[in-house]
Amino acid sequence: MEGSRTTIEERDMTPPAMEPERQQYFMERARLQVKELSDRLGRPLTCCINTFGCQMNARDSEKLLGILETIGYRAVESEEADFVLYNTCTVRENANLRVYGRLGQLGAYKKKHPQMMIALCGCMMQEKEVVDKIKKSYRYVDLIFGTHNIFKLAELVSLCLDSRKKEDESRKAAEGTPVKGHKHKMVIDVWEDTDQIVEDLPVERKYPFKSGVNIMFGCNNFCSYCIVPYVRGRERSRKPEEIIKEIRRLASDGVVEVMLLGQNVNSYGKNLETPMTFAGLLREVEKVDGIRRIRFMTSHPKDLSDELIEVMAGSGKICRHLHLPLQSGSSRILKEMNRHYTKEQFLDLAARIKAAVPGISLTTDIIVGFPGETEEDFLETLDVVRRVGFDSAFTFIYSKRTGTPAAAMEDQVPEDVVKERFDRLLKEVQDISAEVCCRDEHTVQEVLVEEVNDHSPELMTGRLSNNTVVHFPGDVSLIGKLVPVYLEESRGFYYMGKQVDGAL
Repeated sequence: MEGSRTTIEERDMTPPAMEPERQQYFMERARLQVKELSDRLGRPLTCCINTFGCQMNARDSEKLLGILETIGYRAVESEEADFVLYNTCTVRENANLRVYGRLGQLGAYKKKHPQMMIALCGCMMQEKEVVDKIKKSYRYVDLIFGTHNIFKLAELVSLCLDSRKKEDESRKAAEGTPVKGHKHKMVIDVWEDTDQIVEDLPVERKYPFKSGVNIMFGCNNFCSYCIVPYVRGRERSRKPEEIIKEIRRLASDGVVEVMLLGQNVNSYGKNLETPMTFAGLLREVEKVDGIRRIRFMTSHPKDLSDELIEVMAGSGKICRHLHLPLQSGSSRILKEMNRHYTKEQFLDLAARIKAAVPGISLTTDIIVGFPGETEEDFLETLDVVRRVGFDSAFTFIYSKRTGTPAAAMEDQVPEDVVKERFDRLLKEVQDISAEVCCRDEHTVQEVLVEEVNDHSPELMTGRLSNNTVVHFPGDVSLIGKLVPVYLEESRGFYYMGKQVDGAL
């Protein structure tokens, strides 16, 4: 279902009506256009995608890159590329400001290289005021689309290339002078919402041995501080057979670890014709040969079932790590946040998880300075942090997001008070993390080797099942393998270790 802000004008083609066949048509059309331009320039066309925000955005960027490479672009790290795409996040205001700053730098580069194309997508583009600002202040942007129609990238690129070709022909006809009245055309295709899930489109994975897998899209929770339901839409679960087909394909391609992704994975399957619980889906994923590790995020505490705890406890593949966002330890603030659980319920849930899955790593998200937060409320949060003993926590200062209920709440907390509380919370979290994370010191654990260490090329870097980072001497042949490592020393948030012979 396309929203009212779709402004594409050229409709002179008659591709197939259904996805993904329709996009296959446009991928071939765009491929020919890219080749024509590449031949004219005498070199391959390059592309660069920069991703802001969450794991969902990172997975979307892999799909976007897969489409761009299919139509003929070559990926590069530098933004001095022929096609630059920002996949944006709008959860916090700072993310928006970063995008505007980067856009300004891109604009200066584009003046010297007018053949460059700039595209913006993601959550930030779902906000009308953002799109209006870009149309007014960043008119050199070529393409804007949102979160609901990333599968249309080839079609949108094709339209941009058509528009660019017409501009070039106009300038050539005027002997290098722009035709009077001819303006740069910005292609905008932002959908307000959708019920579509398009399968079987190209994906270019960042890692050959692990991959994210979307199991659902959107969110129904409407936490009072959060803009995600407004920019990602309502919950839509993929069919389990499509998920399993994708995971089997990944396993056959050498993937050993999958990360199941959703804004709230615990509510997976509720809108399917034949409902399935998230725990039931995990049981099916476990059966896929070749997959050695299963991760997932994010879990909302209000929906985490006893069935899921039971499946995690009995699994040999589900990783011993659970990200369980707390947000606040105050029951009063949790109610204002519309989180649907209390401090006592969260503590009980964390205790039951730890009892059922010994050694599990619990991580969390915490917001400091939510409107109306008192010192007593903040102390409740510190109390939960101490009693649960989180391995780590993503701590955030409350960011007012226009359009959310919390933005209109009175009693906003003074900035200096928020900063002082944030610093206290951060110190508490770091002290507890350093203590908790050493529990596996002097044991042999299985490590999935991910990459060469950024600072010491003689070291390899990988992760334990509980997501703790490990550095140890090795070589690139180990990347993508699960190897036994003796954890010699805990450095607070990571281990130094050495590989040992044999297998666990």
